[in-house]
Amino acid sequence: VQLQASGGGLVQTGESLRLSCAASGRTFRGLATAWFRQAPGKEREFVAALTWNGGTTYYAASVKGRFTISRDNAKNTVYLQMNSLKPEDTAVYYCAATTRLGALTTKDLYDYWGQGTQVTVSS
Repeated sequence: VQLQASGGGLVQTGESLRLSCAASGRTFRGLATAWFRQAPGKEREFVAALTWNGGTTYYAASVKGRFTISRDNAKNTVYLQMNSLKPEDTAVYYCAATTRLGALTTKDLYDYWGQGTQVTVSS
């Protein structure tokens, strides 16, 4: 499966963005999906995940209550709605998917990765 992330941009503190991750080659059905991010000089870190059936979500503590992960099966797209953005949210955001079972917060679990989209939040 190929993943294409989009929707990044430059916003001010407190504003919102919605990232999209479109899949080609197969549908998201049966795939757990997630968003990770990587800031300059830092490790790639977990942001949010959605189980294979879309029934359960997981969030990093730093984004819980501000970000929402969701999936539209008809559009074969996963979203990350980001509200109340902060400068520390600045990073390249990557979508990922996996057929494997395990801890969805662990980047090593994921087989498929999108190319990343830049999010910059100015203060």
